Amino acid sequence: MRRTDKKIDNNVRKALTIACDTALEQVEGFKWLTHTAKYDCFPGSLLVTCVFDTDESLDNFYDQALDVYFRKLIQGSLLKVGVKFKHVQKQVRFDTEEACEREHGGNWTERIAQQSTRLH
Repeated sequence: MRRTDKKIDNNVRKALTIACDTALEQVEGFKWLTHTAKYDCFPGSLLVTCVFDTDESLDNFYDQALDVYFRKLIQGSLLKVGVKFKHVQKQVRFDTEEACEREHGGNWTERIAQQSTRLH
């Protein structure tokens, strides 16, 4: 990873940590988030995965239309460090620990890698 890529990644991490901490306080069922990126085609390659505990929690989240709020929260945090999504609807995804366990045996690395290949 080049020095400039490391700097961008650190800024992304800091911004997402702020968004994550806010969401943990405000969004029921939300547990954690992570990101992946290929810095040679950044920011179009940035994928943020927001993870909930159960499928039911995620369904309730969608029923309350909180996905719009959550995307704005993440987008706002990233804008503060100079990162703007190209396609926020595609680049911020929602998932559950329950679904990962069911479909990938709890292997988040495999699950996220599979999602990020669909992004391009």
